[in-house]
Amino acid sequence: MLIYVNGDSHTAAAEAVTPHAFAEDDPFYTGLGRKPHPDNLRASYGCVLANELYAILDCDAESASSNTRILRTTNQWLDRDPDPRALVIIQWSTWERQEWLLDGKLYQVTASGTDHVPTAHAQRYKEFVATVDWRQCRDQAHEQIWQLHERLQDLGMTHVFFNGNNHFEGMLDQRDWGTSYINPYDSQGTFSAILTNHQFQTVSPHSWHFGAKAHEFWAGYLLRYLRIHHMIPG
Repeated sequence: MLIYVNGDSHTAAAEAVTPHAFAEDDPFYTGLGRKPHPDNLRASYGCVLANELYAILDCDAESASSNTRILRTTNQWLDRDPDPRALVIIQWSTWERQEWLLDGKLYQVTASGTDHVPTAHAQRYKEFVATVDWRQCRDQAHEQIWQLHERLQDLGMTHVFFNGNNHFEGMLDQRDWGTSYINPYDSQGTFSAILTNHQFQTVSPHSWHFGAKAHEFWAGYLLRYLRIHHMIPG
């Protein structure tokens, strides 16, 4: 059995064991680039869940990822014609993040005002931060995620989506996702909210990231969800 996971730093388990987001932050793993740090990946909910199900883990998550990158890499993975019995689990990032191709290189940018882009594109980034329309970004993400959901349904692939920090609460255009999306329209149904409500704290007051125990809990949460809804591929 194969489990394919994608997402941002939550799925990459940034800081869960070592204080790194990217493997390249550690001088021992510079060759791995922006992939999750191996020590953190081993503690991630995806790895814990894969071990529980005696499955192979294929992780495409990347810290600071936009949903654009998550959608792009997931669709590229699907284009490679994977085993239709694979289980797909995707954690969605914040709605405003974008992926920009600048001077032949892809950049993940947010509206935080702290991203580094080539100097020639600094003005474009400033304008993006100043004018970002959160509602438009939310609605666009909702539609794009729905399109991926339909593709996975057409392929007959079992999949579970959930939100990392942002949510779709208050949207009028609510869709019937069946069991494929955990609490999409509930502000208390996100990864961060559920962990916080179960008394898990981030690794530091200035971090959005959770530790290994929280990832172990989330793996158990997903496993129960999969079992209750009979979603573990045979």
